[in-house]
Amino acid sequence: MSVPVWNPAVEFMEREALERLQLTRLRQTVAWALKTPFYRRRLAEVGLTHPEDLGSLRDLRKLPYTTKDDLRAAFPDGLLAVDLERTVRLHTSSGTTGMPTVIYHTRPDLDHWTELVARCIVAAGATARDVFQNMTNYGMFTGGLGLHYGAERVGMLVIPVSSGNTGRQIHLMRNFQTTVVHATPSYLLHLHAALAGEGVTVDQLRLRKAFIGAEPHSEETRRKIEALFGIQAYNSYGLSEMNGPGVAFECVHQTGLHLWEDAYMLEIIDPGTLQPLPEGQTGEIVMTTLQRQATPLLRYRTRDLSHLVSGNCPCGRTHRRLARIKGRSDDMLIVNGVNVFPSQIEDVLMKTPEVGTNYLIQLEKRGSLDRLVVKTEIYAKLFTGDPRTLDDLRERIGEALRSAILIKPTVELHEPGSLPVSEGKAKRVVDLRPAF
Repeated sequence: MSVPVWNPAVEFMEREALERLQLTRLRQTVAWALKTPFYRRRLAEVGLTHPEDLGSLRDLRKLPYTTKDDLRAAFPDGLLAVDLERTVRLHTSSGTTGMPTVIYHTRPDLDHWTELVARCIVAAGATARDVFQNMTNYGMFTGGLGLHYGAERVGMLVIPVSSGNTGRQIHLMRNFQTTVVHATPSYLLHLHAALAGEGVTVDQLRLRKAFIGAEPHSEETRRKIEALFGIQAYNSYGLSEMNGPGVAFECVHQTGLHLWEDAYMLEIIDPGTLQPLPEGQTGEIVMTTLQRQATPLLRYRTRDLSHLVSGNCPCGRTHRRLARIKGRSDDMLIVNGVNVFPSQIEDVLMKTPEVGTNYLIQLEKRGSLDRLVVKTEIYAKLFTGDPRTLDDLRERIGEALRSAILIKPTVELHEPGSLPVSEGKAKRVVDLRPAF
């Protein structure tokens, strides 16, 4: 099997050469950071005033961490390392939980970002012969524009439909013979359920690949998407603080996400002690930009949880691989003292053949105890048979969940289409417990 590749000189670079390049770019990034009031002050606190103070990559640990709160405190331009006239675009977070975070880009910054996305697209086996339909939001959300420009650079025909309007999405796919899509996994599951209502079958589509991301999802969800559409679905990882999509991506072998280490320094730390963790142990992803001038970030704590995949990928790329994102350290649910990740619940549900494509996790308070309710859609035909069938299914799901998360939740079975659907990032958890 030949390996599709965009930039072989970088993607297959020997580790020693790659690490030399990283050190050069890390020093340059520190030089840019020192031009910002925020980092000039923070670096002086640790005794680092010149890029040459970094003698080796091990000195990365001398640098201070950066958090989302730091970005919010620097709003709007406290982390801008160039004159405003040199910037050509900015992206911000929604700011729904406080002051938004802002990332500025120069034209070279955008060019570097586009190159990284092009690498990802080609690594997953897409080519200039593909028709690419982008089903994610444009605008301030980085997913839409990031994949758009990367796909154009590869030479794909791009349909910039954005998110929502499922009927239109389906008809565009059919009329223009879309072969590759970019969407959240929850939206692809919803789109498949909507095909019949539009009078379209999977066999009438030309779809062969999907790029999925923007929300944590289990391996079972990926496999369900692949089985429903008869395609390959490739996991991706990105965050707006690191540009957006293009940070890490699966290749055709689907053995983990290749993180482009010429553009990002990667660390995995214990989120409690902030100490580095060995390969294979799950912890918080910390990243440092190596090619972005307008808004350099040093040791940014992403709150995303993953681990490094050991061994070599069959594709031969030398950049290290991340396992799929388990969730976020601040997404963990504590239910009557037990730690539960939503991804654990999703994994059980997606392994259950009778379960449909949508679910919701609800937390309530009953007296002094927490109550965990898992609502899941199942196939409509199950509601027309013996009620004991539903009781048995409810019990089977409950026991499987208890085995996985050590808590037996209340399981509610719902007909298809009865639970709320999000056309962007899915909102899977509703916490109704009092805040005190």
